[in-house]
Amino acid sequence: MRPRQAIAVLALAGAFVALYLTLFKIGVIGELTCSVGDCETVNTSPWATLLHIPVAAWGFGAYVTIFLLATAGLQEKYEDSRAISRILAGIAAWSVLFSAYLTYLELFVIHAICIWCVTSACIVTLIFVASAWDLRATATE
Repeated sequence: MRPRQAIAVLALAGAFVALYLTLFKIGVIGELTCSVGDCETVNTSPWATLLHIPVAAWGFGAYVTIFLLATAGLQEKYEDSRAISRILAGIAAWSVLFSAYLTYLELFVIHAICIWCVTSACIVTLIFVASAWDLRATATE
């Protein structure tokens, strides 16, 4: 599997997680299914919104953007595009940093963990690793 294929698959998985959390936050889903941790405490905290938009919705937007870039980068015309690799790596790096900040808030401010948020943080970390691999691969071509 090429790095951009892995990125696309991971971004799709992340988009579903973020969509689930967004639907809860906006009231479409009444209760989160959370086998580990306290997802509702995290997702109803003051830190679950940014600029009056659910943090999960920002994540959904990032995942969709990553998915679209990765799938566009699979097209023959763009498969060697260093620009796409740089953009993917940049969005992934920013997303990892933001996820680390959110995880810090969960652990040390909110004092609750959301397994869905941890899952998203793991997915975005894997996307970052794959995007670094992709960036390195396009540099040698």
